[in-house]
Amino acid sequence: LEPFICCHELLVLNFPSGLQHLLFAVTANPIDILKILELSEDMEGVSLEAGLCTSRTGRKETDLSFKINKKIQVSVPTKQLFPDTPFPANFSLMTTVKAVKGSQVFLFSMYDTQGTQQLGLEVARSPVFLYEDHKGQPTPEFYPTFRKVNLADGKWHRVAYSVEGQSVSLFVDCEKVDTLDLLRGFDPHISTDGVTVFGTRLLDEDVFEGEIQQLLIIDEPGAAETYCQDYIPDCDAPLPYDSILKETEEVSSSKSIRK
Repeated sequence: LEPFICCHELLVLNFPSGLQHLLFAVTANPIDILKILELSEDMEGVSLEAGLCTSRTGRKETDLSFKINKKIQVSVPTKQLFPDTPFPANFSLMTTVKAVKGSQVFLFSMYDTQGTQQLGLEVARSPVFLYEDHKGQPTPEFYPTFRKVNLADGKWHRVAYSVEGQSVSLFVDCEKVDTLDLLRGFDPHISTDGVTVFGTRLLDEDVFEGEIQQLLIIDEPGAAETYCQDYIPDCDAPLPYDSILKETEEVSSSKSIRK
């Protein structure tokens, strides 16, 4: 097994750069947070709406998204996201979202068993990327803040964060916004023993309102840069990854069987 792993890694390294992201897209296994949360139109305040594209090559139907129009509380033990593996040190956190204009909320939050927020994706003007390792690094005053972008302007955005080493890069709508320092330790750990919360932070009154089509974590920091190719491309290309459509088809099928 060890020689195979060695040779496989060499094969990846020797691939032309244009093919490497395709290889990762095929072999990497994204963690689909919306699916694990079991977000559904059957929940009060959640409806199924058109997503990023109202028409898309290869499909008659629109993209699908969940519209959140009431305060809902959805959380799961983080172990459900990472049942067999630790939280990756280097990763991509990616979402396709349309927040109510002027929002300032955390779309996604992870807590340890002590109630410390370890990870948070903020939807706002000048969003903060909240990350805090097991030693409390970085401290809040050093959380990366991306001041050149507004994720809460009432429009659809494809948002992808790449975390690698001591930096975090933000890509919005297929363009790189910036790379900032992430002053964490050199052997950082995020606990998977706590809870993951959707749409807010513990004790916050403000909650996410708007529409969301995808929310993914993948243990490949390069995935953020190719998010618009591998997971949610422009409307002139088919969707390579669409868990909402799959879920609605499964629900419709089960309802038909019950009838």
